Order: sequence, then C-alpha cells, then structure tokens
Amino acid sequence: MASEVKNNVNLSQGTGRRKTATARVYLRNGSGKVTINGRDLKDYFRDPLCVYQVMQPLDVTDNLNKFDIVINVSGGGLSGQAGACRHGIARALVSYDETNKPSLHANGFMTRDPRMVERKKYGQRGARKRFQFSKR
Repeated sequence: MASEVKNNVNLSQGTGRRKTATARVYLRNGSGKVTINGRDLKDYFRDPLCVYQVMQPLDVTDNLNKFDIVINVSGGGLSGQAGACRHGIARALVSYDETNKPSLHANGFMTRDPRMVERKKYGQRGARKRFQFSKR
C-alpha cells in the first residue's frame, strides 16, 4: 500500500500550450509509462509522428525510462495536443532539474509556438478569403 502512495507523488509539473490545446503534465517516479487522459500514449495518439513528438524531450534529456508521466490535455486537435504535451513535458523536466534546460532550449522545446488560427472577419467569407469582386 505504501508503494502505491509513493508512486502517486508528483516530482514536478508543467503546463504546455499549443494553438488552443492545453496540457497539464505530472512527472512521477516510474519506468517510462506515459498516460494521457487515462489512456496509454499509443492508444491516444495513433499517429507515430505525434507519439514521437511527445517523447522528444525525454529522448533529448535521456530520461526515457526514468519517469512515469501523467498528462491531462484538452482543446484543439491531435497535432496541437501533441505539441502542448511536448511543451509541458519540457517544462516539467526543467522544473525537476535545471540542468535539462540548455539541451531542451537548444532543440526548441521550451518555446511556446505562437502560431494561432487567424479569426474570421465580418462581411467576408473567412480570415483571408474575400467575396468575388464585380466591376459591373
């Protein structure tokens, strides 16, 4: 029973964001299991590219089998959620150990991607699309 309680203690946490997705990441002692919204990483992200993207910060810092990671992610699509998870894991690793920051920053994992969907303008068909011009 005591081992279960120790396993649920968060070593650090981080918040990641990308587009409209937000991920809350919790690092725990463990063997490298990643759980997203109560499901396994490969069940949640079926696309191997998204799985690779989420695991990048752990791979760069050589922490693949050191932590169990619990992630709560909401908003956006799968690509945005994968980017938010990556950002959150990177922040949690820095919060756990400051020596991880230079390698994560050099690979661009500490920077929040500022690109957002441009809003639709009134009187037009979309953000950039215009109605057809008629001279006569």
